[in-house]
Amino acid sequence: MEKSNIINISETTTSSIYQWAFNLVEAVGFQDRSAHIFTSAGLLISAFILLLIIHYIIQFFFNSILTGLINKTKTNWDNYLLKNRVQVHLSRFILIVISQQFFPYIFVGFPSFTSILVKLLSVLMIFVTYGVINGLLKTGRDILRSSKAFVEKPVDSYLQVLQIFLIFVVGTLIVSVLTGSSPWSFLVSLGAASAILMLVFKDTILGFVASIQVSANDSVRVGDWIEMPKYGVDGDILQINLNNVRVQNWDKTIVTIPTCTLLSDSFKNYRGMQETGGRRIKRSIHIKISSIRYLQKEEIEELKKIALLAPYIAQREKEIAEYNKNNHVDQNILVNGRRMTNIGLFRIYIKTYAQNNPDIHKGLTLMVRQLAPNEHGLPLELYMFTNGTQWAFFEDTMSDIFDHLFAAIKYFNLEVFELPASDDLRQLLNEKSLVINSSCLFSNEAN
Repeated sequence: MEKSNIINISETTTSSIYQWAFNLVEAVGFQDRSAHIFTSAGLLISAFILLLIIHYIIQFFFNSILTGLINKTKTNWDNYLLKNRVQVHLSRFILIVISQQFFPYIFVGFPSFTSILVKLLSVLMIFVTYGVINGLLKTGRDILRSSKAFVEKPVDSYLQVLQIFLIFVVGTLIVSVLTGSSPWSFLVSLGAASAILMLVFKDTILGFVASIQVSANDSVRVGDWIEMPKYGVDGDILQINLNNVRVQNWDKTIVTIPTCTLLSDSFKNYRGMQETGGRRIKRSIHIKISSIRYLQKEEIEELKKIALLAPYIAQREKEIAEYNKNNHVDQNILVNGRRMTNIGLFRIYIKTYAQNNPDIHKGLTLMVRQLAPNEHGLPLELYMFTNGTQWAFFEDTMSDIFDHLFAAIKYFNLEVFELPASDDLRQLLNEKSLVINSSCLFSNEAN
């Protein structure tokens, strides 16, 4: 490549910098093409260093100065700007603008590459502009959500329509930049071929729209645990593509489902559980109803020896005694007035035990409740959350709790309901046959 191929150096200051660097490389001993290569390489390294310095300054301004000022204000709209990362997109916008001013002139000696670089920077500019506008749209959505007039309005739907339109405009501009044609001519040609395109690429279009809506709604992310029994899905998302979503089930099988099913069908996402930091325990102990009764004074004194129950029993005894005294209750009949039951104390014991268990989350719902009695007895349900979401930790914690409760229930003179097993029936038949045989024997002796 000859020197005559160099753009008129006197046109811009940047071109003068390139010519100065080119003359310096020639003075070292490089000529023609090699001189252009070393000139461009040196200017490229210098440009990257300059961009790093500018990036550091911008980050310091946004993250330290501007963020500090926003946190001191009493308004909320500026906090929404930070939440939606508008400052991040603005910093990228500034860097792209500066790059557009420098990078094309770094490769003055390579005109064909310069045109490609200009198009690339233009595409990046479109993307970062989209990021800024999208962040502002999300900020507007959050501001509207905080307004009482828009509490019941579908603000997210409005945002999705604007985002879809914005993405369409971005796609049109990118195609226009890459092809060098007018956006209007592209739209006209697209309209003429829309019927054929919709027929041929129906699944792709559905997947594309679904991907946009899933991304806009933040419905699922890679790594989320989702459950869709209809499709046999119960595991972590490995990949979200334009046409399908790959999920690895807990048995290590891989299930692939169309992306559009995330919109057309319902699914359960466990991300909220994972972000909360607690996993729910919801399991019942079925108590045999015939074992439920009032407690005698001696039994209450015996239960006072249980450290977790002693404070509650002492307080409860005072309340009951005061109530029965004020209402002149005839305590010769147990059903009169208020008394403690074995099922009631066992329920309190379970709750107190869970509250003192370090593996149970204290900031989430924690209760022990009775469900409606059925043919299996009285369900006593534990409803609480473990202090972690890992599957093994959850199962170990729940097993430890129920191990303890099944062993402790006998201290309350309660029985766990269970259906009779074959051995129980066999033993009952044997006992019945022994009774019949004994009766026959006594009858024969009497005769």
